[in-house]
Amino acid sequence: MGYQGPDQGYALRLCRLFRERICVSEKEDLADVERGCVQIALKRASLFGRAPVVHDLEVAYRIWGFLDDDAADELIQDRGKRFEGVSEAHHYVETRMLVETVREEILMLSPGEIEERHAVDWTSLLELS
Repeated sequence: MGYQGPDQGYALRLCRLFRERICVSEKEDLADVERGCVQIALKRASLFGRAPVVHDLEVAYRIWGFLDDDAADELIQDRGKRFEGVSEAHHYVETRMLVETVREEILMLSPGEIEERHAVDWTSLLELS
C-alpha cells in the first residue's frame, strides 16, 4: 500500500478510540470499516515517514464520512460497496482500490481541513471514477 512504516499494528489499537463515534449504516460491517480506514491511515502515516497516530485514523474516518451523523446518502451507498469485504484477506485488490481513492495531497491535510472540506463538498476528497 505504499511505503511501509514502523509500528503499523498500533493503528489497529487506535480503532478502539473511535468505535463509539463511528457512524455506520446497518448494511456496513464495522470490521470492514476499520480495516479499510486503517489501510488509508497507514498510507497517510507513511507519507509523513512515521508510525500511525490518532490523526491518521481520524482523517481516514472523516474522508469517508464515518464521523458524520448526517453523511450524504450517495456517500453511504458508495462507501458501502467499496468497503464491503475488505476485512477479509482475499479482498486485497479491493482494499488497494479503496486506498487509491484518496490522493496523497488530500492525506497531507489536517483533520480540521478534512472536516471543513467534507462539509462543503465530500466528493472533493475522493477519486470516485
